[in-house]
Amino acid sequence: MVYTDGWKKFLMVAALTVACHLLIPAEAGSAPKPREAAKTAIAEKAPDFVLKDLNGRRYRLSDFKGKQPVLIIFSTTWCPSCREEIPHFKSIHATYAKRGLEIVNVDIQESQEKVAKFTARYGLPYRVVLDEDGDVSGIYDIRGVPSMVLIDKNGNILCRQCREIEPLLETILKKK
Repeated sequence: MVYTDGWKKFLMVAALTVACHLLIPAEAGSAPKPREAAKTAIAEKAPDFVLKDLNGRRYRLSDFKGKQPVLIIFSTTWCPSCREEIPHFKSIHATYAKRGLEIVNVDIQESQEKVAKFTARYGLPYRVVLDEDGDVSGIYDIRGVPSMVLIDKNGNILCRQCREIEPLLETILKKK
């Protein structure tokens, strides 16, 4: 039987979808309960990185250690789910940035020009940095986009693939 390119792509996507549903547990990536986050955060320190933003300025994760929590959003311009999540990311920024949350978008393996156009088109209010070689997404073991990684002010990873992040943000950003 001869398959056209369209059928080959369809079969590959179908196979990947089935494999993901079979291999990834339903609770994978779900946000831990605040108490669980405190327990697991001690076990994993966030790897430090330095990347350049769209203006060529250096962004170092460790600059925020001891000061404020950081939400890293890993994404690309070509990803439909990344575009669909932009309103959610903007909402998180509008609600929590003023309460001390640092939000940074790490764009993976794309040109500065392409990412700058995308950022302007969608009006991203948070800082966007370029992971041109994919090294940072590699050390954070990012396997799909968009992916969020929440880091507390002590540099501990609270969650990966955070889905329901707002309750966790409410807990760590409580007014004292």
